[in-house]
Amino acid sequence: MKNLVFLLFLSATTLSAQPDRWQQRINYEMNIDMDAARHQYRGDMRMTYTNNSPDTLEKVFYHLYFNAFQPNSMMDVRSRTIEDADGRVADRISKLKPDELGYIKVNTLRHNGKAVKFLTNETILEVTLNEPILPGSSTVFQMEWDAQVPLQIRRSGRDNREGVEFSMAQWYPKLCEYDYQGWHANPYVAREFYGVWGDFDVKISMDKNYVIAAGGYLQNPQEIGYGYEDPAQPLRRPTGDKLLWHFKTPNVHDFCWAADPEYTQISIKAQDGSTMRFFWQKGKGYDEQWQKLPAIMDRARTHMNTHFGKYPYREYSFIQGGDGGMEYPLATLITGNRSLNSLVGVSVHEQLHSWYQMVLGTNESLYAWMDEGFTSYAESVVENELAREGLLPGRTASANPHAGTYANYNRLATSGKEEPLTTHADHFNSNFAYSLAAYVKGEVFLNQMDYIIGKEAFSQGLLRYFETWKFKHPNANDVIRIFENQSGLELDWYKEDFVFSTRTIDYAIDSVAEQDDKDTRVDIKRIGLRAMPLDIVVTYSNGDQEVFYAPLESMRGEKPRENTMKRTLLPDHRWVDPTYTFVIPERLKKIVKIEIDPTQRMADQDWENNVWEIEVKK
Repeated sequence: MKNLVFLLFLSATTLSAQPDRWQQRINYEMNIDMDAARHQYRGDMRMTYTNNSPDTLEKVFYHLYFNAFQPNSMMDVRSRTIEDADGRVADRISKLKPDELGYIKVNTLRHNGKAVKFLTNETILEVTLNEPILPGSSTVFQMEWDAQVPLQIRRSGRDNREGVEFSMAQWYPKLCEYDYQGWHANPYVAREFYGVWGDFDVKISMDKNYVIAAGGYLQNPQEIGYGYEDPAQPLRRPTGDKLLWHFKTPNVHDFCWAADPEYTQISIKAQDGSTMRFFWQKGKGYDEQWQKLPAIMDRARTHMNTHFGKYPYREYSFIQGGDGGMEYPLATLITGNRSLNSLVGVSVHEQLHSWYQMVLGTNESLYAWMDEGFTSYAESVVENELAREGLLPGRTASANPHAGTYANYNRLATSGKEEPLTTHADHFNSNFAYSLAAYVKGEVFLNQMDYIIGKEAFSQGLLRYFETWKFKHPNANDVIRIFENQSGLELDWYKEDFVFSTRTIDYAIDSVAEQDDKDTRVDIKRIGLRAMPLDIVVTYSNGDQEVFYAPLESMRGEKPRENTMKRTLLPDHRWVDPTYTFVIPERLKKIVKIEIDPTQRMADQDWENNVWEIEVKK
């Protein structure tokens, strides 16, 4: 039952270099003609799609996200009927005027040069093919469409609350993903996203007075004009005719951009060799924060590369826009009127999505916690490092940067509103349950993994996860298998309890008593339904400490010793046992304190009953 046995058992299956999972592939070529005054545009697109699946495809589906911003859409009804509506949405969609709503109207669609039938079903375009797409074949779609940019409500739109004119996210007909689970043609109700890996070649024609910021590599900076590639010069455009902006972005699953006449830019060469760009409206009262942001984000990127894997692209842009903070490949849209610490916080979080969504590409709708939760975990780590280096004014580093997250998880677990992490993001009964499950419980999942397998195996497992599954859409089982392979421990019990259920942890020191006039007997009571391995730290009267470690039987092994403290390995703790008893070979009078998991990495619901201390007579 120890590590060596389990490692030998796994050796035949865990030494393979890369997982074998096919990925569909797509290349977009777009030409966009913007009518900024009317907030409308026309688009034509050539899309080359490669079916790497073993299946023959008779249909395809596209997302038409802008159609959500119409009265009585699914997003509108969902927001007006959910018990705790997002204040940014609420009933605002139902009140949109004709020139404020959004739409994407597909005019023509051809498959391999021939017209095909299609049906617009709110935010999904359903396409019936004349000829199937065979396994291993590539095919070409050509589309023309008209669109209107909605008033800024959620993520994308025009004229946001800070006065940014265009935040162009989820703005084009985007092919739905087809993977080993089939098509993912989910209607848009303001939740999460999933996409096909591919390359984007996007040309945008727009009035010359606009500056465009995008998640891509600008191909024609010499044509764009004064200042774009020289950070010492302001971005200025003469008013008048249109200008063509040409961007390319390789190996991503989305493309976003923003435009405003008042954008200014700072660009720096980061320590990792990439270019960081910062676009905001200058002269609005928050220039100082934005001017300080580049150096801090460069330092943050260094920590990200060290802890989570190397950022694989040449550029990244921080763009003022949107309705708060939202991540996209090579860019984020963030509101800009913030304190420095708030601006850094949202920038760190959204850039970290480049790891856990833009590169790993998990299906957020099914596994939002693997994106938002893992990103939140990484954010806590990186911001704590920045605080330790004095880069966040007024904030000090913490020995446990995840403590607040655990408190919020307990709030969820005791609310009566918690739903399993297997719940589809669109179908949570409340925004409260969704948000705390995705962001908070997902972060706890990772930090608790650190407790279960040990710090070294955990930190190496995080890097291994990124390197193994980048550009492959991992699922919950994939991340568990990585940590199993790294640690040599069996972890399916952890996934089953933490992901598939809402069971909670609560251990208590039930009794401590002398036994046979020489030893001390300790009884641990399991109150919660979830079983965990137990780190029990004993403090003696001379100040010495010792860990009594009881692995969980289901682990088939134990984690390595994590520090220089003496450790005594106890018999396995079984999940069926309501109590666990062990003996400390010392008289009770020499023991002053016994505590279960003093690091508080285990998400125990009641920390007070984890501690027994000898009563000191006054």
